[in-house]
Amino acid sequence: MFGSIGMPELIIILVIALIFFGPGKLPELGNTIGKAIRGFKKAMDEPEKKPDDAPDTQKISDKKE
Repeated sequence: MFGSIGMPELIIILVIALIFFGPGKLPELGNTIGKAIRGFKKAMDEPEKKPDDAPDTQKISDKKE
């Protein structure tokens, strides 16, 4: 599944994370990591924007006039 990392190694890593972060922070940490991975995948799937695709922006001073 993860290459050369087996089930015993994953259990050890999870136990160390539980000790280090505590049971209250692990769900929050998992949520943050999940959002980061989803954002990365979304960025990889989106085509690169060309300068022509960029929205027109005006300076604030131009809008007042």
